[in-house]
This record gives sequence, structure tokens and C-alpha cells, in this order.
Amino acid sequence: MIKIPEILYKRIIIDKIAPYLFTDDIIVLHGARQVGKTHILYYLAKIVQEKGESAHFIDLEDSRLKEILDDGVESFLSYLKEEGLAISPKKLFVFIDEIQYLENPSSFLKIIADHHKEIKLIVSGSSSFNIKSKFKDSLVGRTVNFDIFNLSFDELLLFKDFFVDWGEIHTSKKISELISHYEEYVRYGGYPKIVLTPDTEKKSAYLNQIIDTYIKKDIRDLAEIKEIDKFNRLLEVLASQSGQLLNVTELANTVNLSKITVEKYLFLLEETYIIKLVRPYSENKRKELFKTPKIFFFDTGLMSILWLKEFPKETLGNIFETSIFSELIKKHGISKVYFWRTTDKREIDFILKEKNIPLPIETKLNFSNVDTSAMKYFSREYASGDYKTVALYGENKDRTMTVYPWEL
Repeated sequence: MIKIPEILYKRIIIDKIAPYLFTDDIIVLHGARQVGKTHILYYLAKIVQEKGESAHFIDLEDSRLKEILDDGVESFLSYLKEEGLAISPKKLFVFIDEIQYLENPSSFLKIIADHHKEIKLIVSGSSSFNIKSKFKDSLVGRTVNFDIFNLSFDELLLFKDFFVDWGEIHTSKKISELISHYEEYVRYGGYPKIVLTPDTEKKSAYLNQIIDTYIKKDIRDLAEIKEIDKFNRLLEVLASQSGQLLNVTELANTVNLSKITVEKYLFLLEETYIIKLVRPYSENKRKELFKTPKIFFFDTGLMSILWLKEFPKETLGNIFETSIFSELIKKHGISKVYFWRTTDKREIDFILKEKNIPLPIETKLNFSNVDTSAMKYFSREYASGDYKTVALYGENKDRTMTVYPWEL
């Protein structure tokens, strides 16, 4: 029996994971550290135990447990028996946190999946790079994978016990309250611990701890980085460029690193869920630029601390745009978000492609600054019809094509 924490919040992704709890698939949660993967494991364990099933939790940051699992499946089975978890025809649900610490997780998971279907594994990993490098093709067809991100805006409201009926027409007071909460979301980001901490100084201290303990340390260890100061400088420059086109050569010159080294670090930062390189949307039209990506941070609070060394006093345009990127990938998926740019300087912040229909989305801080010319041009060229402008301030006169962030 797993001791479940007294306070548990239902993350939106729970409803996507839950249907796989009672299949033979191994459930794998990928995501950055501190985004709430362990919390989700506990919530899933609560579901399982409420249905009368047996469950056990293993944290591989405990070196003793890591050693037991590294010894192989027989050692693992002996451990379960010693814990009083006798293997029987009824399923035993085993939740394993930080699976990437195992020397050979692929072999361990494959043997369990193929020969011990009475054991259901739900595992998490903090480094997609580590997991992908250790997971082999032999696991194809045996796992279902879920990307776990920091909190979405809807989840921030849940964590703050702020109820919203999305089906009703909101009063000006309710909209004002939502704007205030969204300002907080942009300023501090969506790491659960940061959201739940009311004190601004503590928020800053905790984010700096995440940067120093997890991001810099994890990636330094993964890449065996020797020039630590240059790597730290790279993080700062990238944070200042969130939402901008990525020029690797210029970036390499700025931080005094080789282009190959910068590309390696960018790859690792992507694989550890710190940044995302967003590709241009293109259908090979001659006037489109379709090679250079844009860089975005997943978390605006992290971006601000790396870039400004403090939280901004007001909502800044590029941080707001980064927050919209973060919302889009959480709601629609990491592979469905692009941007668009042409050689004659027409540009659209985001193209959301669902069901093969591209939706242009432009971000502006104020509804009064809306310029729809590029989106109308795009809509004519691609016969996409709809487009959206998302803004936070001012009067929203057109409630169809212009929306608040929470209406995306």
C-alpha cells in the first residue's frame, strides 16, 4: 500500500493517462525535473488503490533500490516478496520514479512486459535524452509515452482554488481577475512549487535552486561540460532570445564556443525539456523561409530569472509570447506548433496545425495593437479561413477572431 500525500491536484493529463492503467502497456512519463511527475504518479496510485488494487512505489534516487533493480528482474521479484507483495494472478501496480538511473532500464522493462504481465509498471524519467539513450527498439509496442510539462494556466487556477465555469459568459470583474492571474502566470511561470509559494523572494530562491541544482548540474553531467561559465552564459543569452529566430553561428560567437558545441548543448537543452526549437511552417512556397527555427523556453519564470536575474515588474511582450507558446503545446501537443515567415517580412507568431488545417495565431499585449494583415494573407494562401489574435489588455471588441489567452 502506497502512502498517498494528503493534498493531490488532478493534472489535466491524468485523463489521458488513466485509460492505459489497466492495459498491458508500460506507462512512461517524460519531463523536466520539478514539473510534477512524482505528484502524477501518486495520483495514479490513488486511482489504482481506490479500485482495490495492490500498489508499490520505488524511488530510484534511493541507491539501495537502484542496486536491487540493476541486479535484474529476479532480484526485483525477491524484493517485492520481502516487502510482502506476493505475486499472484491479480495485478501488482509498481510505480518507479526516475527510471533513467537504472544501468539498463530497457532490458528490465522488456522482461517485465514479456514475462510478468501480473506486474503493471508506471515509470517516470527526468531526462528524455537519458531515457532515449538507454531505451532500445526492443521496447517498441510495449510502452505508452506522455510528455509532462509545468502547469498550464487552467492548472494554475486549480492549484489556487480559483473556480471558473468556462461555459459561461464572464463578467468584467471575472475577466479582471483572470487577467491578474495570467499576469502572475507570465511573471512567475508554472513550476508547481513556484505557483504554490506566495512569497516572491521565495519563488525566486526556489527557481534559482532549480536552475543550479537540476538544469546546470544535470546537463553539465550529461554533456560532461568543462567550460561551465560559457555554458551558463549560453543559458542566459538563450533566455533573452526566447521567441526569436535562432542564429547558431551568431550565438556561438557571442558565448565564445564552437558551433558544433553550441548545437550539442541546444540538443541537450531540448531533450531535458528546458527549451524547444520551433520549426517554420512551410508548404514549399518560394517566398517562405523554412530552415531557421525559433527558440522558446517552456517556462517563463525560468526564462525571466536566467535573463533578467529577477521577475519583471510588468508583462513584457516576449515573455507573454513565450507563455502563449507554452499554453499551445500543453493544450495541443509539442509537434503541432509552428511559426511562419516569408522573405518579404510577413510573419505570424504561431501556426497551430491540427487535423491538417493550419490556424494562424498572433500575440499582442493589447487588443488595440491587433494587425491582421499577415494572417488574412496566410488564410487566403492556404484557404485556412480562421485566424486568432490573442491579447491580454484593452477592450476586446471582436470576440471571434480576438481572444484572451485562456480562450485559445
